[in-house]
Amino acid sequence: MIFSLDVMRARKGDCLMLHYGAADDPHHLIIDGGPKAVYLPSLRPRLELVRANQSLPANKPLDIECLMVSHVDDDHIQGILDLTKELITKKKDKQPGIVQIFNFWHNSFEDIIDAKPDELTAALSSQSVTASVGGEVPDDLDIDVDGQDPETVVSTIKVLASIQQGQQLRSDVINGLKVNLNAETDGKLIMAQENSEPFDLGNGLSFTVVGPMLTELQQLQKDHQKWLKELAKQGKTPADVLAAYVDPSVPNLSSIVVLAEFESKRILFTGDARGDKILKGLELVGLVQAGGKLNVDVLKVPHHGSSNNLEKDFFERIIAKHYVFSGDGEHGNPERESLEMLHDARDDSDEYVVHLTYPVAVIDKARKEEWDKQQKRQKTNALKHPEKNVEVREDWSEPTHSLTAFFADHPDFANKLSIIETGEPHVINLLDELGF
Repeated sequence: MIFSLDVMRARKGDCLMLHYGAADDPHHLIIDGGPKAVYLPSLRPRLELVRANQSLPANKPLDIECLMVSHVDDDHIQGILDLTKELITKKKDKQPGIVQIFNFWHNSFEDIIDAKPDELTAALSSQSVTASVGGEVPDDLDIDVDGQDPETVVSTIKVLASIQQGQQLRSDVINGLKVNLNAETDGKLIMAQENSEPFDLGNGLSFTVVGPMLTELQQLQKDHQKWLKELAKQGKTPADVLAAYVDPSVPNLSSIVVLAEFESKRILFTGDARGDKILKGLELVGLVQAGGKLNVDVLKVPHHGSSNNLEKDFFERIIAKHYVFSGDGEHGNPERESLEMLHDARDDSDEYVVHLTYPVAVIDKARKEEWDKQQKRQKTNALKHPEKNVEVREDWSEPTHSLTAFFADHPDFANKLSIIETGEPHVINLLDELGF
């Protein structure tokens, strides 16, 4: 039997495949597709290789039991849009597509807030974040972040900027490809409830939903309706709307978090959820006791290893044999602080593997560029708003800030690294070897 996680290079995002079942009759899932320029160089070649291994005829697509998009965010969704666009074109031309999708797991932002986000869409357009941007957030976007963590602001805006991508994806998959949405919940939101049972995805695979949590979704929906009423009373402009809607609940509650289990092996998929919310969700559904620990075979580290989403106790309480940090250094991820947390939470003698999707030098180069860009922005804001006492980060220091220096100082930890090679499959085998 096989239960293998396929990790692909996805620039700043996530792109994963899950393979499971009998070696002579494997089943496949796709989980996220990364941002633009990921589908053609990464995901599509991998799909072709899997097809070739199964000796499928040219007119037979590869069966994908489930396509899961963890949340609306460009660095998770755009590669899937590229795939669905290709599939729809093939369908119109009456040609077989590369895959056939049988189930689609995704929470639309409209369903999450229980309303059509027209005001948010208008606000984004007024800030030059349009559909043509494709969910990307321009560097010159002028949003007042007073009192807010900058990364929370950017994460929220990235989700909002991807609303139109999410709408397009739903249309592509549901209308264009005639695939059922969230079949296990009768088309309703995928969410965690107290002591909820795992969903049987067939062929021995189960998913236990850990997030988003019902109680917090209900609170977000309540807050959104209250916000809309206040907005109407105050006569706010679209630009004011977006600045007012920088809500840390938005990115945290947008991600589907699931524990996948097959033949007693476990993989925790976390999307971009916050670590404390993941722990709370695990307790809610009864997978761990309050303050307890969970052992898994693979942990997909949330939000590409952003330290904003993590605390040391996250790694102390979720103990894995394999840790997957996706990200090429853009937006600073994976961050050195997150890797330090993992190192401090585990003993050097522990046997585990840290998987990076890009070489350390590549990640550090992009991390330094991001560091310098944010420093420049802070200096500009400090000059523009001296009354706010804007904090400006220190100059980049290789010994203090780089991953290269950190791994050099911790050789035992560095020996646990496994880095994806260009053009080579990177598969974490939990049972028999996948072989392709």
